[in-house]
Order: sequence, then structure tokens, then C-alpha cells
Amino acid sequence: MSELKERLLPPRPASAMNLRDTAVSRPSASGRAPLLGVDVLGLKKRGQGLRSWIRVDTSGNTQVMEVDKFTMMRRCDLPARDLRLLDPLFVYPSTILGREKAIVVNLEQIRCIITADEVLLLNSLDNYVLRYVVELQQRLKTSAVGELWQEENSQLSRRRSRSFDNAFENSSPDYLPFEFRALEIALEAACTFLDSQASELEIEAYPLLDELTSKISTLNLERVRRLKSRLVALTRRVQKVRDEIEQLMDDDGDMAEMYLTEKKKRMEGSLYGDQSIMGYRSNDGLSVSAPVSPVSSPPDSRRLDKSLSIARSRHDSARSSEGVQENIEELEMLLEAYFVVIDSTLNKLTSLKEYIDDTEDFINIQLDNVRNQLIQFELLLTTATFVVAIFGVVAGIFGMNFEIDFFNQPGAFRWVLIITGVCGFVIFSAFVWFFKYRRLMPL
Repeated sequence: MSELKERLLPPRPASAMNLRDTAVSRPSASGRAPLLGVDVLGLKKRGQGLRSWIRVDTSGNTQVMEVDKFTMMRRCDLPARDLRLLDPLFVYPSTILGREKAIVVNLEQIRCIITADEVLLLNSLDNYVLRYVVELQQRLKTSAVGELWQEENSQLSRRRSRSFDNAFENSSPDYLPFEFRALEIALEAACTFLDSQASELEIEAYPLLDELTSKISTLNLERVRRLKSRLVALTRRVQKVRDEIEQLMDDDGDMAEMYLTEKKKRMEGSLYGDQSIMGYRSNDGLSVSAPVSPVSSPPDSRRLDKSLSIARSRHDSARSSEGVQENIEELEMLLEAYFVVIDSTLNKLTSLKEYIDDTEDFINIQLDNVRNQLIQFELLLTTATFVVAIFGVVAGIFGMNFEIDFFNQPGAFRWVLIITGVCGFVIFSAFVWFFKYRRLMPL
């Protein structure tokens, strides 16, 4: 990985080194100190919009090149808004776009442009980008060996049996086209990255939630809050990737646009057909460059050319539609496989969110139970306070300045306490019975 990282790093230009050394060693004419550490060449490149790209061809060879935005737009026939999706300075959701000559992929850390002949990635030192490059190289080399082995086997089988020539010639190899191999590795990298993050979050979440159920504290609540915010963000990213794959699977036109190799072969075949017709016309003595007068040209030749062009266009359209219908199933199966993977990741996050919601409901039930107990205790305490207040009323009445014969009796104080206590107990029992009758307290 380190060797690949050093090889993919763009070399430092010698002109920038010489310019920096000259700026440090030579004083300025005005006598002011020169600006140290300023790379004028780098500023010029940034002004021109040059960016470093990693190019991987069909053979697995890598190359680092610096291309500006407009050159990349002309090279891949893409609008500016599609290149803006790959800009690392902006945060865009996951997107897979099928264009005329390229596929724009923005899946987590993997931001690349896939054509029929190459893959262009923004040069980055991220480990996932380097792993994508390494995995793509290995897959391309393995598929090249497999195609060579399959071609040798088909040649041997054609030598042994002539009756199956047409079957072997019409059979296509089991390997996917180049653009689908690159897209498959990008989907695999994105799904693996999201699934690993979901697994890490799951490993961290369950012990924390179990600890929160056993001990409700401010620290544990704050940790669960942060965990839930991370879960919501990760779920949104996984849901976006899932929706993008599902949208591609539901639209046959978008999937047909992603067959870049087939479109390239079809374009080359039509170009060769036009050249053969032009050669046929030149052999008949017609000038290709000079315009033909409608009066001098025979009507039979024009009718023949028109019928040939119509028949060729119908044949090409019928053949392309049949090929697209057959090949769409391959891309649909590829997308369906990774749709199952990303859907399982989403189900894992959904289960974790449900567990968090259940834990929150359990905690709320516990808090409500404690709150109800406090309310019941407050209710009993208020009733007891009311009963005790009766003794204060009796003491205030007997503490007034008046004389009665009841004060002269020796057992009067004891009878006052007994009667007041019995009355208070009866009143307290009546309140408790009323609370239980109203279901304000448990029975």
C-alpha cells in the first residue's frame, strides 16, 4: 500500500523547486524580504483548475495525470454539474449517473468517472481509494487471464467439433464489461464501508444501552444522545445508497445508458458501415466529395441507397434493442446483489434504532413510575399534614383566655388527646380510602 501511495503521488516539478530556491536566496529590488514558502507554480495550477487524477485502463495500468475541468469535460463528454458531484470540497449524497460516454459514480469515498476504456479517480491518499485501485487492478488482471483461458478452450472445442461452431461463436463470455467491473468494485467498496461502520456502531451501542437501563445518569444519557445522532446520519447515508440502486433497477433506460462498451462497439460498427457504403459508391464511379445533382443522378441508385440505409438502421435498432434487453438482466442482477447487501445493512441499523427506541421507552416507563411514587408519597404527606393541623386547631382553641369547669377536671387533657387522635385517624383513613376508590393509589 505504501509503494502504491508513493507511486500515485504526483512528482514535484523541478521548476517550482528552482523558483523557491531563487526566491529565498535572491533579495528583492525594493529591499523587502521575499515571501517564504510560496509556490507560484502551484498557485498558477490552482488558478487554472488543474487537478490530479488517477487513471486505470482496461489492462490494470495506473497513471497519475493533471487535467483541468474543461479538458475532463471534453474527454468524457460530461456537463459541469456532473463533475461538480466529484468535487471533494462539497458534500453531495451518493449518486450513480449513466451518461452517453461515461458513468459518474459518487459513493462515499469513491468518486470516479468510468468510461469504456478507463477509470478516472480523483487522486487522494485515502485508504479506501487506494484499496479501490488495488482491487481494480487485481480484478482486471484476473479477468484478463480468465478471458484468455476461455478463448483457448473455445478454440480447442471448435477444433474438436465443427457442429458446435455457431454455438461457441455466438456465446458471450461470463465476464462483465469493463465499466461494470469498475462499478461493481465501487459498489462493493461503498457497501463494505457502510456495513463496517454499522457493525462498529452496533458493537458500541448495545453495551451502552444495557448500562443505561441499569443506571440512568446524565453521562449515559449524553452518550446515548451522541450515539443516536451518529445512527441517524449513517442511516441517512445507507438509505441514499439503497434508493439510488433501487432507482437504477426500476429504470431500464438508465441501465441501458450504462452499457458503454456495447454503445462504443455499435458506434464503431456504424462508422465502418458508413465507410463501406462510401467505398461502394466510389467504386460505382460516384464522387464522394462533390455534390451530386438530382437531375443527373439516376433515381434507381438513390432509391437503392435509401432502402439500404433504412434497412441498416432498422437492423441496428432491432439488434441493439435485443442486446439491451438481454444485457439489462446482467446489470440488474449485479445491482440486485448489492441491493441485498445494502438492504441488510439498513435492516441492521433499523433494528439498532428500534432497540434504542425500546430502551428509551423503558427508561421513560421507569421515570414515570418513580414520578408516580413521588406523587403518591406527596399525597400521603399532605394528608398527614392535614391531620396534624387538627391538633394545632384544638390547641389554639383551648389556649384562648377563658375559664370553663372542664379545665379543673384531672383527666381532661388525656381525653382531649384521645378524642383528637381518634378523629385524626378516622379522617386520615377516610382520605386513604377515597384515594384508593378513585384509583389514585395502588391497592
